[in-house]
Amino acid sequence: MPATDLARHSGLSAQTVSNILRRLETDGFLLRGQPQRGRVGKPSVPMALDPDGALSIGLKIGRRSADLALMNLHGEVLNQRQITYAYPMPDEIFGYLETGMEGFIENLSDRQRGRLCGIGIAAPSELWSWSDTIGAPEEDFSIWAVTDFDKEVRKFSDLPLFTENDGTAAVRAEHAFGRGREFHDYAYLFLGSFIGGGVVIDGAVRRGPLGNAGAIGPLRTSGRDGVERPLLDTASLYLLEAQIARAGKDPGAMWHHPQDWNAFAQELDPWITKSAREIAKACRQICAVFDFEAVLIDGAFPPSVRRDLVFGVRAELERLDMRGLVPPRIEQAAVGHNARVIGAASIPVFSQFFLN
Repeated sequence: MPATDLARHSGLSAQTVSNILRRLETDGFLLRGQPQRGRVGKPSVPMALDPDGALSIGLKIGRRSADLALMNLHGEVLNQRQITYAYPMPDEIFGYLETGMEGFIENLSDRQRGRLCGIGIAAPSELWSWSDTIGAPEEDFSIWAVTDFDKEVRKFSDLPLFTENDGTAAVRAEHAFGRGREFHDYAYLFLGSFIGGGVVIDGAVRRGPLGNAGAIGPLRTSGRDGVERPLLDTASLYLLEAQIARAGKDPGAMWHHPQDWNAFAQELDPWITKSAREIAKACRQICAVFDFEAVLIDGAFPPSVRRDLVFGVRAELERLDMRGLVPPRIEQAAVGHNARVIGAASIPVFSQFFLN
């Protein structure tokens, strides 16, 4: 939009906005559009973010796969690659980051290389503590507890490094590039190997003073057997993975892209039914503490699975005792399985160039 419109939206004077735009254009962040004629006086010139004004690298470290992406200032993924494994180890992960970045950078123009602004890494909190669940040997996997991400990255790159919990990274992606701006206050759930999430309050992603905001996984639920368990042990994809393996099928195909889960229909339907029931209980707890208008649900699964899961959660929520509460809207998120790596790539941009 032109400077006059920006001034009206921001409450700043036209001269102040012009000075800011001139400086941002000089710094390489803005592009001039075609002059708009037809009004009295000089034609107005719309200004827009230059997609190459800032480029960033994002790495998502998952329990079964790692994704690497190169993203521009418009949030567009310019290049992406993935590896899968039985469980992640630091040497493999940081070697993958190094070689992947080299491949991305060699395909960039000189100007694009100069606009690389940082690396973002999204990883589960206390990754080392899940060795039993994902089948990793504890004596090897515990190395993550003493791994210094910054030290490892400094071995091959001088770009600024930013790290984030993978659930918080995913909600950042949804808030910036998905449906997040439709809601002022909402909770966000992302189902990966383990369920996690984040929260948006007053229009901004919140981590909390201890980083616990949106840590959905530890919420307690109780199944039909009456045994109390954390949500991460009742509504996570590792449970579906185990069911597929027990059926004699290859669960590794769950983590490949593009995703095709047609072979898992027999195992998928009961998983959706059980997960929807437990997620609905968690939604009731979440919204009893803070008055969220909506809960957005996404995950590392095909859009059809997300749709069926959301329909199931809505139906289960209607069956629950909601006395004293107005039920939140249960909605599909929009970014999809890429949310965590897009969120990771967003961290250097948000941290260095944006407020709040």
